[in-house]
Amino acid sequence: QVQLVESGGGLVQAGGSLRLSCAASGRTFSSSAVGWVRQAPGKEREFVAAISWRGSSTYYTNSVKGRFTISRDNAKNTVYLQMNSLKPEDTAVYYCAASSSRVYSDSIAWNSWGQGTQVTVSS
Repeated sequence: QVQLVESGGGLVQAGGSLRLSCAASGRTFSSSAVGWVRQAPGKEREFVAAISWRGSSTYYTNSVKGRFTISRDNAKNTVYLQMNSLKPEDTAVYYCAASSSRVYSDSIAWNSWGQGTQVTVSS
């Protein structure tokens, strides 16, 4: 199983940027699709972005397209989420998740989760 640790969250003003990192341990990470999922207070978890095992395919929820970019460096066992033009509605705990699948699909099962990192966007 893959162990995941997120970092990079914080407090930022609307319009600002943050870069989240997800550091992984486990030999299967480089063959895993990885995603970011967020949960705002009082709301269900929401898919944000995902990247295939080689990084050749990326997927985004509509509300972050054009603002967020997911990438990965398998040599460093790390996945990144660059978040630009942040809005107050992006405020949430952001979780990194890994799957035994190599590519993302709507029915993907996330097998491993990080502990989450808080992102707060002030207006």
